[in-house]
Amino acid sequence: MTKTCDIAVIGGGLVGSALALGFMRAGLQVVLCDGAQDDFHASVANFGLVWVQGKGLGAPDYAALSRRSADAWEDFAAELSQSGGIDVQYRRSGGVKLALGEAELETFAAGIARMHNQPGGDNDTRIVDRKTLDTWFTGLGSEVVGAAYCPHDGHADPLSTLRALRASLKPRVETVAQEIRRIRPQKPNGFLVEGETQTLAAGQVVLAAGLSNAQLAPMLDLEAPIRPQRGQILVTQRLPQILPMACHTIRQTGDGTVMIGDSKEEVGFNRSTTQEVATQIARRAMRMFPALADAALVRSWGGLRVMSPDGLPIYRESARYPGAFLVTCHSGVTLASAHAGEVAQAIMAGRLNETYPAFSPDRFREAA
Repeated sequence: MTKTCDIAVIGGGLVGSALALGFMRAGLQVVLCDGAQDDFHASVANFGLVWVQGKGLGAPDYAALSRRSADAWEDFAAELSQSGGIDVQYRRSGGVKLALGEAELETFAAGIARMHNQPGGDNDTRIVDRKTLDTWFTGLGSEVVGAAYCPHDGHADPLSTLRALRASLKPRVETVAQEIRRIRPQKPNGFLVEGETQTLAAGQVVLAAGLSNAQLAPMLDLEAPIRPQRGQILVTQRLPQILPMACHTIRQTGDGTVMIGDSKEEVGFNRSTTQEVATQIARRAMRMFPALADAALVRSWGGLRVMSPDGLPIYRESARYPGAFLVTCHSGVTLASAHAGEVAQAIMAGRLNETYPAFSPDRFREAA
């Protein structure tokens, strides 16, 4: 059985669902293809930060995109709440990266200075001292000497965001749950997207399937040099509010639980958790907030980030097969509003390559 559509989005996580929302807004007939539930979904393991500070050091285009997306998040969250009927718990609270000792604080300050000297500036990030932090937080550990602070940072619940996106899409976008086995360009244009049970005849195709893009991209003469990077997250019992704003590695959710995540592990596709890493990130969190030592841990998990060699997004339209696009990144929460907005618009206009030249995979060949 074959269905027809204007555009097929391969990948039903935060990136693909946000893009599908942008296409739906424009009135396109969209089919969203989601994989099996045991896929390596980065969306379901996300920490949930909408983060600006520190992003794009040495990459001003990425810094600017992150800031534009963060600026659009309030309207994006309101739209999802209204159309999807789900509160995504977005709070533009400002964010801090706490320094344990003067050496860390000096490193943060040096990074801010370097960001300030590149095009686009430092996104209003500044160093705040311990005295200022004590007016914002109670119960900080004695080793916390200061922090990097950005007023544009915030956080949202990633699972609620994904659920709200899907609910917003449901009336007008069909979601097909199947693995994609082959994508065949057709002459003079269009594509056949062949799944396990169904084939789509699509005018355009967008690959937004996270780590699976590495296998799908060559079918369309695209390059997706990406790898998995594991991050482990701990979650405590519900607690009274101790975090009035987002911290870089610790955030308190809307229901009071505290999420702790601070690992970057090169272990391939292994999503398991380890006691060694859990102990490391728990100890660092307790140095920042000693009261966490008395909190019970209720769950933990390991998730896989979608990482390019330089950590930046890869956006590309195929030169050989126009109408086939690749969109991949590891900042699915921060960039969700941009994907639903300006990135979707660039794809529909056929100007993805011209709009985001800094995110072309050609950069890796040039570097080599």
